[in-house]
This record gives sequence, structure tokens and C-alpha cells, in this order.
Amino acid sequence: MSITVRIPTPLRKLTDGADEVQAEGTNVGELIDNLEAAHPGLKERLCDEAGEIRRFVNIYVNDEDVRFLQGKETPLSDGDQVSIVPAIAGGRR
Repeated sequence: MSITVRIPTPLRKLTDGADEVQAEGTNVGELIDNLEAAHPGLKERLCDEAGEIRRFVNIYVNDEDVRFLQGKETPLSDGDQVSIVPAIAGGRR
């Protein structure tokens, strides 16, 4: 099973500059573990000390936010596209 994972610019230093990588996993949590095995350092930037997805990291499976699905238990299928999107804050006050 191959999942395409879109990597945001701030994390590309961990993927040798690649903006997309291929990974496997039956759900988002397993995918994150497999990404960590292939690209050490990714998991600590995506997950907190308790292993939960960080508040400021949004993960989408086929354009659906996993927070509104099943979180790390969101199932994945061959050919799915996962996007990692860091939350952006700022602007004028």
C-alpha cells in the first residue's frame, strides 16, 4: 500500500528536500511511525510527548482534516494523499 505524503517547506530538510514522499500505513498513526523510520525527526515535529498530533499541525487525508475524522486512527487506503499543513498565525492587529 503506497500513500503519497505532501511535506511542507519547513519539514523538507528532514526529507532531503522532497516535497512529496511515499509511505505506508493502515492508519494515520502508523503512517507517522513509518515516516519517522524513513525520515528521523518527523514524528517529534508532528506529535507531542503523549504521541498525539500537535495542535498547530493539521493533517489531511484526501482533503479531509483528520481532526474531524478519527484522528490518528483515520484509516488509509492505497493511493490516498496525505497533506501535512502547519498552522499559520499572524497578520495585522
